[in-house]
Amino acid sequence: MNNTRDRAWRRAKNKTNSSRKHQTIRFQNIFSAKKNWKQMYGRSEKMIRAAQLGMEYPKVSNIQLVRKGLDEILSNE
Repeated sequence: MNNTRDRAWRRAKNKTNSSRKHQTIRFQNIFSAKKNWKQMYGRSEKMIRAAQLGMEYPKVSNIQLVRKGLDEILSNE
């Protein structure tokens, strides 16, 4: 019985398939889904995640920025 699929063939196939597994894991880490803000518990966790994503958190409206600027101007006088 001439069987070309022997132990060496199985080992070679396992090596090639294992590299595919590592690639999918790597891509899952890169393209992971964004976290839902509602499911993140603490403010500190949200601040860290926002810094990772390059976002501002908490979001400050323009009115709040104007008020803060006016307060700084008035306090300097």
